[in-house]
Amino acid sequence: MTPRRVLVLGGTAEARALADALAAEPGVVVTTSLAGRTRDPRLPAGEVRTGGFGGVEGLAAALAGVDLLVDATHPFAARMTEHAAAAAARTGTPLVVLRRPGWVEGPGDDWRRVPTTGAAAATVVGCGRVFLAIGRQGVAEFLAADAWFLVRAIEPPDALPPRSTLVLARGPFALDEERDLLRRHRVDVMVAKDSGGATEAKLVAARELGLPVVLVDRPPLPDRVRVRDDVAGVLAVVREQPSARPG
Repeated sequence: MTPRRVLVLGGTAEARALADALAAEPGVVVTTSLAGRTRDPRLPAGEVRTGGFGGVEGLAAALAGVDLLVDATHPFAARMTEHAAAAAARTGTPLVVLRRPGWVEGPGDDWRRVPTTGAAAATVVGCGRVFLAIGRQGVAEFLAADAWFLVRAIEPPDALPPRSTLVLARGPFALDEERDLLRRHRVDVMVAKDSGGATEAKLVAARELGLPVVLVDRPPLPDRVRVRDDVAGVLAVVREQPSARPG
């Protein structure tokens, strides 16, 4: 039987879990593409490629012989998702977006939702001590904001606000760790992206300590893309796909 070829645009925990599942799936060959922005990334099962495609045209060329394209990138990787939708439409390649659900505000939460990191930067001006829990992407939006910042990222941002402390660490983090971090640095307000998933402990810690959270909403998905919110949902789509098209 001709194998079904799946290209996963990865870089998330869900992408790794999907690649592990696909590598064990009979008759499926999986390749995961990583952007290459993080040194020593956690590698998934199956084949791995690293680096960009060179825009929509490059991704479209890479889809020759691919039966299914899975966009399992971060919910805030809007440009890659747009490129995936455009390349899939251009080549007629089936596309499914694996996107974990966002967070839902609950009793005791004090969230202020904003549409962009730029809007978040405007919101925290004069707020005292601000925890930027947004990774290295977007820190530049806060360089001119009048506040002190605790910046946490896996790798250093290109630039830091004048008054700031940098913590390099890779999550997910336990609730005790998040609670201790907020207390130790006397944080007044947190800025986070609505990423969803296993990084929720920081929001729980903020709730317990009575801290407001400025939460950046996800960018919208392209029109008419098929979305699944877990690995099982994508596996069901893979199993429905016919065997490989001629490349």
